[in-house]
Amino acid sequence: MEEIGLNFNPIFIIFTSLVSLILLFSINRILFKSSPKRKLPPSPPKLPIIGNLHQLASYLPHHALHSMAQQHGPIMLLHFGSVPTVVVSSADIVREIIRSHDLNFSNRPELKAMRKLLYGSRDVGSAPHGEYWRQMRSIFVLQMLSSKRVQSFGSIREEETALMVKRIEESSGPVDLSKMMVETNADAAFRSTFGGKYSETENGKKFPGLMREFMNLIGTADIGDFFPWLGWIGRVNGFDKRLDETAKRMDEVLESVIQERQDQVKNVKEDFVDVLVEIYKDRSVDSSIDRDSIKALLLDVFVGGTDTISSSTEWVMSELLQHPRVMEKLQSEVRGIVKQNQHIKQDDLEKMGYMKAVIKETLRLHPPFTLVSRMTNKDVQIKGYDVAAGTLMMINVWALGRDPISWDEPEKFRPERFLNSLIDFKGQDFELIPFGAGRRGCPGITYATVTMEIMLANLVHKFDWKLPNGIDLDMTESHGFIAHRASPLLALASQPK
Repeated sequence: MEEIGLNFNPIFIIFTSLVSLILLFSINRILFKSSPKRKLPPSPPKLPIIGNLHQLASYLPHHALHSMAQQHGPIMLLHFGSVPTVVVSSADIVREIIRSHDLNFSNRPELKAMRKLLYGSRDVGSAPHGEYWRQMRSIFVLQMLSSKRVQSFGSIREEETALMVKRIEESSGPVDLSKMMVETNADAAFRSTFGGKYSETENGKKFPGLMREFMNLIGTADIGDFFPWLGWIGRVNGFDKRLDETAKRMDEVLESVIQERQDQVKNVKEDFVDVLVEIYKDRSVDSSIDRDSIKALLLDVFVGGTDTISSSTEWVMSELLQHPRVMEKLQSEVRGIVKQNQHIKQDDLEKMGYMKAVIKETLRLHPPFTLVSRMTNKDVQIKGYDVAAGTLMMINVWALGRDPISWDEPEKFRPERFLNSLIDFKGQDFELIPFGAGRRGCPGITYATVTMEIMLANLVHKFDWKLPNGIDLDMTESHGFIAHRASPLLALASQPK
């Protein structure tokens, strides 16, 4: 869970705007300190105190920022309360930032929810750039996300996908694919991390509900994040209480799992928890990892291994249901490589070029993290514009995928555009960065990709799909940390003829 986005709740924005406007009328004079003349990025008109927050209240933030960028340009200076914010919507500008200023943009904004839920930002995704972050990322990548490790989880992915196929075969009526994908990915992530299904233990059974509340809160912008003098409102409106209760319940579950592993005597490190506990217990290892670090890393696994993959796969199926021609072409490829009664193996996936193109096209239109945020460490210049230290920088990943400078007919779902293209989503082609780019890019790309591929290949191989009669497919996105569908994806499955 390296790349981090911001969740701008519209209720929060409207409430903040009203509170700030009331404060405005009580202020007689606002003093601005004179500063040297600088060349600032284009900036739309803003209101005193609240800045441009009111302009995000009516739309999903990435949609609103995209619309504003079409008027003011691919680099804009906005103000979210007291926080100056540069919004970037161009691959060319992202290329300059990553290649020339990546170190200067290596930190995340410090949000109240992240500090509280992620043990003081001790996870890989939100930890400040530095030696601790390097140690945690190294442990995370080598022990959980290396190519060898990802391959070792292959049997778990195949078994959980086979169980998903069985549940679909046994279902009657429309299948809730959104729910099915979340459950399948959660079981796979839980087994890879803890060695068993979450439904098999008392603590595990608590986890899905806790994770839903966790995901609702993580990345949510609190009023105090943008208006420090209004930080007390979180105590009044119940936000702080929700954070405290969720953090406490989550800690109890994770602590019990770690303690259980510490009490066991094992000669073989079987899963990620075993590896982390072994590192923690080995005091000869030069590492600053502690119990809170272990818990924070475990949360990274679940955020990256469940919600991100589930969201992306449900968008793939949504687009396929909307485009029967693409669905048929993909089914033809998969069924031509794997016969009907055979199981799909990793080697089979490598031959499915059209499926990889379908996934790329979906990630172009529906990146899981629509907005990626970082903070400037010092004053820099970007495309000739001055950007001060302490500025929040937001990359509109959703807008990059719809930029007509980078893409022909960007609003059309056309996987064929990737068949003879070298463009990939691994962070080197800046028009397509659904997993971010640079040193803070998501380290879980390989895990996410192979998991999506095995699920998708089985879904189109084993079944024919169509929408229930009388149901139009709503493609609206939800508000939140991850860009899920706003409504569950329901579809009818039938055996191929």
